[in-house]
Formats: sequence, structure tokens, C-alpha cells
Amino acid sequence: QVQLVESGGGSVQTGGSLRLSCAASVSGYTDCIYDMSWYRQTSGAEREFVGFISRDGKPLYSESVEGRFFLSQGGDKNTVYFRLNNLSPEDTGMYYCKVDHALCDSERQHFYDTWGQGTQVTVSS
Repeated sequence: QVQLVESGGGSVQTGGSLRLSCAASVSGYTDCIYDMSWYRQTSGAEREFVGFISRDGKPLYSESVEGRFFLSQGGDKNTVYFRLNNLSPEDTGMYYCKVDHALCDSERQHFYDTWGQGTQVTVSS
């Protein structure tokens, strides 16, 4: 029942920036709050955790991106923005947002582990 729409990927030069967006919704509800994570898949086979932001807006980052990437909530708390700064070619890959936990109907209803479709980030030298 959880839907995610990702956007904001693209191609930039080394040192450039991008802002990714992830908008979440749950069918039948308008009052949901979300714990959301971001992952990326680079040239390796495994999907790598890069960041998390709690439903009250507190972020956490992986060591590889801390200090360069920043998560924030939009005015409507169903949307999360992920600012990627000082990008390098090693950051190239598919970036995915994920709803870890959605709480709806004054926290009476709960939904877990829904993935977005991904958005491509390409950094050239």
C-alpha cells in the first residue's frame, strides 16, 4: 500500500551536486509519517546503505558520505530530500529510497520495507 516516487538523478562533473527527492504515500491515508533510508548500488553487486532520516527529522549517514551528503524533510513530511555535494566518480550508481516504517491513522496502522524505483547518479571526471 506504500508508494514511493524518486527523482533528481542526473549527470554531473566531479565536484558537482545533485538533489534527490523521494515522495511517499499510503493509499487511503493522508496523515502518515515515515522513517526513510537511502541505499545505492555502485559497481559492486551489493546495495550499500548511505543514509537514514527518522520521522522526527534526525539524520544518520554512512561513513563514506558523512560531511558531503545531507538529508532533510520537506514542508510536507512525506517528502525527503537528499543533497549530494562534492560528488566524485566513485559515487556513481543507482540510488534508492526506502520506507522502513510508515505510521498512519495516528499511529494505529503500520507499514514496513517498501523500496522506490531508483534514480541514476552519474559523475564524470
